[in-house]
Amino acid sequence: MKAILALEDGTVFEGTAFGAATTATGESCFNTSMTGYQEVLTDPSYRGQIVAMTYPLIGNYGINALDSESDAPHVRGFVIEELCEIPSSWRSEETLDAYLKRNNIPGIQGIDTRSLTKRLRTAGAMRSALCTDGSLDAEGAVKAAQDSDSMQGADFVKEVTAPASYRWDPEDKFSGEWSIVNYAVQESYSDGAASGDKQVFRPLPEPKYRIVAYDLGIKRNILRSLRQRGFVVEVVTANTTAEEVLEMNPDGVFLSNGPGDPGALPYVHKEVEKLIPKKPMFAICLGHQMLGHAMGGKTYKLKFGHRGGNQPVKDLRSGKVAITSQNHGFAVDADSLPAHVEVTHINLNDNTVEGLRHRDYPVFSVQYHPEAAPGPHDASYFFDEFAKLIDQSR
Repeated sequence: MKAILALEDGTVFEGTAFGAATTATGESCFNTSMTGYQEVLTDPSYRGQIVAMTYPLIGNYGINALDSESDAPHVRGFVIEELCEIPSSWRSEETLDAYLKRNNIPGIQGIDTRSLTKRLRTAGAMRSALCTDGSLDAEGAVKAAQDSDSMQGADFVKEVTAPASYRWDPEDKFSGEWSIVNYAVQESYSDGAASGDKQVFRPLPEPKYRIVAYDLGIKRNILRSLRQRGFVVEVVTANTTAEEVLEMNPDGVFLSNGPGDPGALPYVHKEVEKLIPKKPMFAICLGHQMLGHAMGGKTYKLKFGHRGGNQPVKDLRSGKVAITSQNHGFAVDADSLPAHVEVTHINLNDNTVEGLRHRDYPVFSVQYHPEAAPGPHDASYFFDEFAKLIDQSR
């Protein structure tokens, strides 16, 4: 069936429908990763967005439950050049098409994603409408895009945060580092929990730290990465007060990634501000922006955001450059930060703020994803840095 993707400026792309037969609206954005489409679909940070993948062939390794970053996809729609209808992977459990149908997510293929990406880079991220059920013509789809809500001022955190607080993986069943069995060294993983006859989860270290993690749209691989470094994680909802956190007396506090406009979350900012002098703190992505607000700064909307696995970031303290995975449409305004806040990292493409540190308290953050699944893993050491910070603060 014919499908239509319309942007609010009147640009229309026609292609072929896949996934669910429905109509959806959201902010159009693009991701430059060559792999990891399932992680993109299930990342809560994409709530409210129609995502285009710039890599031309998508779906070639199918979908499997182990790689999901949450319980369900959060994108409003999915845009690709070519759909692979027959996956080629022993891990595949269903096709991308079937997965989107099952979750009522529309998809469009056969459009020039290069042209769409150039349009978004030139004009900026735009509201859009994706119609795969034939209910709208081109003119109607443009109007639907123009009538849809803006990302600016949107609080999607309330839609993705956990319904109640919980302890992550209390029986240590889901946090082990995944690997493929190498039969020559299989004995070294004998304590791991096997899954089938080709996969294994490496043993976890003994718990050493107990932290509270604010769920602003947290990815599972963040939780796994924390547990793999010896953290026991108590996950709390986005509206948890600082007083409730302090009553739990954790060794540290973590602020997660998440969707929407960071400026629309004052109820999070004020609680984080109370916690800064009390506990060591580490924040990622939206959590980094929350910390920026809590320390007296502001955020602003980027023209088209940073989404992909190839963003170069420079550590201003060491001079080292890491290739990072990112997914954000807003950034911390460096000029708005007070003197007690140090900018530690910048993006080498546009000099935007990628890392912060409080000069007086053991508090730091990064805009990018150290836990990146499927990668790169240049920045994974930040979880160890958090552990060291807690040790030094005890």
